[in-house]
Amino acid sequence: MASNRHLGRIVALQSLYEYEFRTQSNDTTVDIDEILTRNLDRYETAIEDKTFVSTLVKGVLKVQDDIDALIAPIAPDWPIDQIARIDRNILRIGVYELLHQAEIVPPKVAINEAVELAKAFGSDNSSKFVNGVLGTAYRTLVEEKTDGSASV
Repeated sequence: MASNRHLGRIVALQSLYEYEFRTQSNDTTVDIDEILTRNLDRYETAIEDKTFVSTLVKGVLKVQDDIDALIAPIAPDWPIDQIARIDRNILRIGVYELLHQAEIVPPKVAINEAVELAKAFGSDNSSKFVNGVLGTAYRTLVEEKTDGSASV
């Protein structure tokens, strides 16, 4: 299941990247369901848990503005629109998993998976940047919320 989910995160990243690119290019035909279906069909036999991928993509899009608002103070030297598109979408996936998928994805796994995506698809410094931002996000958004009284 782990590698299955890793591939699922890759498909989610590709889908979010394409959706954002086409939206920002004023493509009036952009449809996240079409993008997601096409990308999932490519890996039909490799990804069993298509619901995980769909939940990730649609969940990120649903709360994207909230996620971006949470990332902004954590990376103050990098306004959200100046972060590379691939890094921005990796961060969105990571923050979404930390805040909304904690019951099925342990925080360390969410951060590690995001770092691996950054190594594979980002620039030379992407993995360090993603690790730093998500580490801070975990400490400030997850650990401080639980205040030591609940496990994450």
